[in-house]
Amino acid sequence: MKIGVNLNCYGPLPLEEQFSLLKRYGFDTTFCISENPLLAEAIALAKREGIVFETLHAPYREINAIWSAGEEGEAFLARLIASVESCAANEIPTLVVHLSSGLTPPRINDLGNERFDRLMEVAHREGVKIAYENQRMIANLAMAMEVYPEAVFCWDVGHEACFTGDRDYMALFSKRIGALHLQDNLCEFNKDLHLIPYDGAIDMENAAKRLAQSDYKGSIMLELVRSKWEGYAKLTPDEYYAKAADAARRFGARVESYRG
Repeated sequence: MKIGVNLNCYGPLPLEEQFSLLKRYGFDTTFCISENPLLAEAIALAKREGIVFETLHAPYREINAIWSAGEEGEAFLARLIASVESCAANEIPTLVVHLSSGLTPPRINDLGNERFDRLMEVAHREGVKIAYENQRMIANLAMAMEVYPEAVFCWDVGHEACFTGDRDYMALFSKRIGALHLQDNLCEFNKDLHLIPYDGAIDMENAAKRLAQSDYKGSIMLELVRSKWEGYAKLTPDEYYAKAADAARRFGARVESYRG
């Protein structure tokens, strides 16, 4: 299986160096936040190195505004729509979107639903898939999967383990999976560490088995943040990218073994 990792996983390295590392250690795909000010440069470098932008990630820190009346909600919707348009303009097929944030987000309501309707209309017109990602709340994700048959599911393995450890999202949405965020953590509530797979406590063998039972066709996409764990502090960029690539290939091999 192809392997990928997000930009800036090690930290703020120059883009040229990041793409050199991606190429050196065999990464095929990548993604970044849609509002990255260096997006155009990153896309040009990716094309030069033969690396595919599999997705963009929509802004998410103020996502709860989408459910609330006022200018902030409309402004955030405009940012999501701009992210869809950025995907379309750069021939990136999928935008990953959160539906809420935190432990006490606003309840699902008609205003938020209407805004997501508008987002989906633009995505349909632009030919971009929206991949809704599991966070802490299951109700809005289930709503999106039921109301929007064209939407796909982004399975974040780490979020499942540290935000909602009693839920098996793949049992619910595996037939809709269209994006993957693979990361590890210590399975401690609300500690989203974005570790390299096999460095934490998540049962990666079980995760590989569940992914193998789906029709997922994308890459083994890591979503990593080196700065969240002091155990990576002494690793050089080469050591970190090599370790990440080895883990992604190991996981991908286990998926392929279950698929036979």
